[in-house]
Amino acid sequence: MKILILGPAYPFRGGIADTNESLCRALQNKGHTASIFTFTLQYPEFLFPGKTQYSTDPRPEEITITEQINSINPLNWIISARKINKMKPDLVVIRYWLPFMAPALGSIARLLNKNIRIIGMTDNILPHEKRPGDRPLTRYFMGSCHGFITLSSTVLEELHAFTRKPAEYFPHPINDQLGEIMDKQTARKKLQLDPDGKYVLFFGIVRRYKGLDLLLRAFSHQKIKKHGIKLMVVGEFYDSPKPYQEMIRQYHLEDQVMLVNKFIPGSHIKHYFSSADLVAQTYHTASQSGITQMAYHFERPMLVTDVGGLSEIVPHEKVGYVVEKNPPQIASAIADFFEQDRFESFSLHVQEEKKKYTWEAFVERLLSLYEQCPMQ
Repeated sequence: MKILILGPAYPFRGGIADTNESLCRALQNKGHTASIFTFTLQYPEFLFPGKTQYSTDPRPEEITITEQINSINPLNWIISARKINKMKPDLVVIRYWLPFMAPALGSIARLLNKNIRIIGMTDNILPHEKRPGDRPLTRYFMGSCHGFITLSSTVLEELHAFTRKPAEYFPHPINDQLGEIMDKQTARKKLQLDPDGKYVLFFGIVRRYKGLDLLLRAFSHQKIKKHGIKLMVVGEFYDSPKPYQEMIRQYHLEDQVMLVNKFIPGSHIKHYFSSADLVAQTYHTASQSGITQMAYHFERPMLVTDVGGLSEIVPHEKVGYVVEKNPPQIASAIADFFEQDRFESFSLHVQEEKKKYTWEAFVERLLSLYEQCPMQ
């Protein structure tokens, strides 16, 4: 088959871009002709909360990526659709994660030839931080697809409120370009960390819904302090860091918390995950998260809050902990992890559990869905 993916990819950075590139490689490995149309303009600069939208990693040479889509230019949407129609793909997979993208992606899809099947690959149906217009924009995009594949069962349930078109759920696969697992001591030496320390990692872009506040409150508990457990907060702050810095001062956590307020290039991710004993995702709300799959790749135990799809892929007290959005409960789980020395046993279960999240299995589910999607 000839398959085209529409969505972020190099030169844009981030987990969604990495995932689209992993999907493209997986499709090629199965013998399909696959390529990506990414953006010429993804977000206008004044709308983007981070320092840069662009990757500092090398361009992936083994896949074809065309910079084509302008998210705010309707004339570009017409031109993009014409180019896709000339390519005559059998399937177009459109990555949908934010209603802001609905006009561009939904319009391009509506302009495609009727014999091209369109599947929406949906991270979210509605965003964590809601805005006016989210629902009508989402409906507009949903109306342009023949079917959908979601990355969590929570998102699948949300999708059913908008459409009854064919839809499948497959958990977020593990991206294939995360780097090798490093020896813990070697990774800690690279980051100049205590080789014998106890480290919890909070990784990724920092936004309010990701619940760093819950984790900082948990670290204020004496059961954490008495064990000398350290917290690495690693990722660019898309919200002001000042409230978190104030919490660190308020709870006297200056010696316990390390803030690395910057986006981490793909080549450096391995240093932080390989240094960690436990990866924490204390989200207030969630659909799913690529951070969980990073933890699986690096075979690190996890602590997640029981929200959205996080608990679906973290078996409690097997690969880690599923807890309520409650700082004392979070603190108790972290203390239990180190008191009972659970790193080795949890890591062994992580090694087994990670086998479920392959791109090969995801591609099989995607192509099965393709066969189920009637042409409109």
